[in-house]
Amino acid sequence: MGILQSLVRKEALHIVRDTRTMLITLFMPLVLLLLFGFAISTEVNDIRIVAVVDSHNDTTRDILERLRVNGYFTFQGLAPASEVENLLRAGKTDAALFLKTDNGELKSQIVVDASNTTSAQTMTAYIQGVISGSSVQSPVLTYTMYNPQLKSAYNFVPGIMGMIFILICAIMTSVSIVREKENGTMALLLVSPVNPGKIIVGKLVPYFILSCMILAVMLLISYTLLGLPVSASIINVILLSLIYIVLSLSIGLLVSTIAESQLTALIASAVMLMLPVIMFSGMIFPIDNMPSVLQGVSCIIPARWYVEAMRKLMIQQLSLSYVVKETCILLLMTLVLLILSLKNFYSKR
Repeated sequence: MGILQSLVRKEALHIVRDTRTMLITLFMPLVLLLLFGFAISTEVNDIRIVAVVDSHNDTTRDILERLRVNGYFTFQGLAPASEVENLLRAGKTDAALFLKTDNGELKSQIVVDASNTTSAQTMTAYIQGVISGSSVQSPVLTYTMYNPQLKSAYNFVPGIMGMIFILICAIMTSVSIVREKENGTMALLLVSPVNPGKIIVGKLVPYFILSCMILAVMLLISYTLLGLPVSASIINVILLSLIYIVLSLSIGLLVSTIAESQLTALIASAVMLMLPVIMFSGMIFPIDNMPSVLQGVSCIIPARWYVEAMRKLMIQQLSLSYVVKETCILLLMTLVLLILSLKNFYSKR
């Protein structure tokens, strides 16, 4: 234990003395979490909308009043039908709602500026919600579970956590071990009486502790500033995150046994880890919408299973029994990666 403590202390001093690494390690997770939680948002606010009404009645007045009091809309009043296209072209309004009474039945039509398709779809959904909530005959009842306010932070936080731990654990660990190779200190450690297993553990423990500290800070921000619901499932969130941290450390160890230079390790980690996490984890792009081949590719991306499980635990607040599949897959991946990385490390001693 004395030897292991010395190795851990040595690696911790390397991390603390590397100012650039410390800045990236500590501040980048917070910047990314706050950026995706607040700045990058799929929500649409202050939708400028005009209404075109051929004849007023109680139903149309109810709809217009709902538009006025709804915080997502800026109701600009009534407009003639001939002016709607000019208003949209000039960017003076974002949407127009046509309300027409035909034989006592109210018919509605929504016209939106679709130059931004994502915003257009969201605006259309908001306006449909206002119409369905009015006194129109046969209203469509809508109930949004788990995220009634449609906050984008609920979607981004699990994905950001999956990406950050890959960044901290895998990339930093792989570069750290390769740096020892380049400096020649790894060869000195391997020929010393110290067990190679202790050397690896001593290299990984500081990054594991650092990742646990970052996990605590991220959860604190998520449950306070970003407003995610707090429940007893937070214990399961921590347990699953610890498994994912060990898995990420194993990936970094595997990359370090393959790469021969820090630049190679950095490029390999960025290409092999960062891009797949962004593309195939479900963080931004829904996996169900992908072609079957790409859905198959996503199955070998650890972040996919972590993000899926975290959404169930953090957003839906389900128990651990609902993420048994994801947990088993992550544990299996961790075991396979540890065996491969250790086998490859010992073969290159």
